[in-house]
Amino acid sequence: QVQVVESGGGLVRPGGSLRLSCVASGTTRNFNAMGWSRQAPGKQREFVARVFSTGVTSYLDSVLGRFTISRDNATNTVYLQMNSLKVEDSAVYYCGAGTKGYDYEYWGQGIQVTVSS
Repeated sequence: QVQVVESGGGLVRPGGSLRLSCVASGTTRNFNAMGWSRQAPGKQREFVARVFSTGVTSYLDSVLGRFTISRDNATNTVYLQMNSLKVEDSAVYYCGAGTKGYDYEYWGQGIQVTVSS
């Protein structure tokens, strides 16, 4: 059993910043991939960023240069630093963790990020 818990969401002005945090805990201790996806109303869930245990990262094109993902392997914590936020970044952000390849086996409940003036 694995729990994935997100924190750090909220309401920010356009151009502002937020940092999301996510902790994966439970019987599984080694996660190859950890990352974030998001879903806005009326849209499909989309990949945002991923970081592997090696430190290799990948980003959605529209957030490249604005978002930075990082992780602490010892605590199974992943962070998403979001800068220069845009209204279109508003969504529920979901944290995922997986033991193999690019896949996520475990998901958090999601956390709301709202960018509004």
